[in-house]
Amino acid sequence: MLDTAVALDLLQRGDLEIEGRLIDASNTTVRAVIAVDGVTARCVYKPIRGERPLWDFPDGTLAGRERAAFIVAEATGWDLVPPTILRDGPLGHGAVQLWLDDEDQEEPPLGFVPARKVPVGWHVIASARDDSGRAYRLAHADDPRLARLAIFDAIINNADRKGGHILATVDGRVRGVDHGVSFHADPKLRTILWGWTGDPLPEEAGEMLAKLGADLAGELGARLAEHLTVTELAALSARVEDLRTTNLFPTPSQDWPAIPWPPV
Repeated sequence: MLDTAVALDLLQRGDLEIEGRLIDASNTTVRAVIAVDGVTARCVYKPIRGERPLWDFPDGTLAGRERAAFIVAEATGWDLVPPTILRDGPLGHGAVQLWLDDEDQEEPPLGFVPARKVPVGWHVIASARDDSGRAYRLAHADDPRLARLAIFDAIINNADRKGGHILATVDGRVRGVDHGVSFHADPKLRTILWGWTGDPLPEEAGEMLAKLGADLAGELGARLAEHLTVTELAALSARVEDLRTTNLFPTPSQDWPAIPWPPV
């Protein structure tokens, strides 16, 4: 994966050449080749005009939320989201994110596994059966990389953390993608990473949350104000403070589906 500074420059200045549409995406999402000054990579391009209206998010704001998620991820220092910018492209203004090629990826430690073959130490999130009646478990590893992502999702109020939105790479990192339905002012956390529900946060989270809360009162908050409303920013700060004060992983809400569909 490219260095973040190099990747951001490439995404901002590079020429976009569309390769094709990702047909499984609910909004218009295309893969493109981007190149500048001899540097070439693939990217995901999500034009604002291709966003489907949602009942609970303002129209035309999903791309900005993708950018906001990257900004917050950078502020955590945990390298959780691929470089993401907003820019004009062949289909208009939208979010452009560095693509992680298949050869750079490995299977993340999560998913549906046969009920009798859940790896030792994994957290079971839900039970299911296939068409033949065989029992499966939705589960994920007790992995500090996933725990970081779970904390990040609680911060940004991610309403759609599916297994397919979690990418593990051969360099040992785990990153999240598809954050367009995040940062709502109302509680909407929906994720498959519930394995630590109610457990104390890892020690590293305390320092990060304290710094993040302070940064939100300054330059970080000003940068996010380009993409989020005053109410959403206030809710973001409140979530950070609540996590720092309780020092616990969140618990599922009784007023909102806890697991996205499909989960993976």
